[in-house]
Amino acid sequence: MPGEVQLTVQTNKTTFPATGGQQLVYILIEAQPTGAVAEVQMPLNFSLVLDHSGSMSGEKLTNLKEAAKLAVDRMGPQDLISIVVFDDKVKVIVPSQPVTDPDDLERQIDSIRDGGGTEMSRGMRQGLKELQKGLGADRISRILLLTDGETFGDEDTCRRLAEEAGGQGIAIAALGLGEEWNEELLDDIAQASGGDSDFIPAGQPETIGSTFERQVRAAQATVVQNGEMVLRLVTGAMPRAVWRVTPLIAKLGHRAISDRDVQVTLGDMDREQGQSVLVEMLIPPRQPGTYRIAQAEVSYDVAATSLVGEKAKTDIVLDFAADPAQVTETNPYVMNIVEKVTAHKLQTRALDEAAVGNIAGATQKLRAAATRLLELGEDELAQTARKEAERLEQGESLSSGGAKKLRYATRKLTQKLE
Repeated sequence: MPGEVQLTVQTNKTTFPATGGQQLVYILIEAQPTGAVAEVQMPLNFSLVLDHSGSMSGEKLTNLKEAAKLAVDRMGPQDLISIVVFDDKVKVIVPSQPVTDPDDLERQIDSIRDGGGTEMSRGMRQGLKELQKGLGADRISRILLLTDGETFGDEDTCRRLAEEAGGQGIAIAALGLGEEWNEELLDDIAQASGGDSDFIPAGQPETIGSTFERQVRAAQATVVQNGEMVLRLVTGAMPRAVWRVTPLIAKLGHRAISDRDVQVTLGDMDREQGQSVLVEMLIPPRQPGTYRIAQAEVSYDVAATSLVGEKAKTDIVLDFAADPAQVTETNPYVMNIVEKVTAHKLQTRALDEAAVGNIAGATQKLRAAATRLLELGEDELAQTARKEAERLEQGESLSSGGAKKLRYATRKLTQKLE
């Protein structure tokens, strides 16, 4: 059935100036599942892969167990779950099975004890093995991976396993608890598998539960799979960057598939948020008038209804005027998103600059990010950015907690769209 995904387009201005040179246009393309798939709910094939090394003792482990129980409580007999724990060894606490006896599953969760070092690839490999028992187009397969420390010498193996997972349609939610884990590794794992990564602050282990619940709900809300967007451009139009802006801000790679077509991978969409993409596009000179500058086409699958390769299309049309009075009006909704993406971009570049020792560049970008965040009403994040800038100015390095907070919290700015 057609019409499972609806596309809408907005731009940063209602009318653009007719100029003799290139100009930058911000194009927001929103892909939203429609009522045609509102009742779709795919059963889950879910694996919890949990760090239970010695550093997880005490409150961390207690909250981890409660979070795992909350995840179980969100599932039903149609869902499959497995629970794998790792330190420098690996153990399957719950082999892949339907969630028919939650009480028994929770008793097995209570048996988890802390101990040992951290070797994450062991847990990832075993989690994949458990998921492969129930793998199929009729289920949403996910790994929820949580660690609070750095793994021992198997980072490349973890990346390879993440690529393997992504190739099988298994997205990994990679969660870091506290401050002593490798954010670049977890980001790589999430990106390679088509999942996401997040930060649970050291002083807030109780939020593990809400994070686990949110991940299960997002998997249950997935209705569209394998989304791909193709932008078909007029001569002279050129995308400078493409950003996913909902559900999280992330820079997307775009691939040229012809001299005027580029492709962007969207992945899965849930019924609640869908996906929104912000395209920074350079467009060629235009005389006054109305012009189509591109067409956006999204292809997708809906496995629950056996749909493969369905398509939704929309034209991207811009108005141009020579009268300066006609080109002053901006779209506040799109500009709000642009500002949030810019704040995320600034802090990302600041962290990159600090990593290579360009302290002046990092400080400047952190202060610019703080200004943007203040303008967006994000006072706490702005204060974090200022504090990290001050640390650099005083000859100190970035704090692990502050850098992680900026890295992950600015990705979520569009979750509070105005």
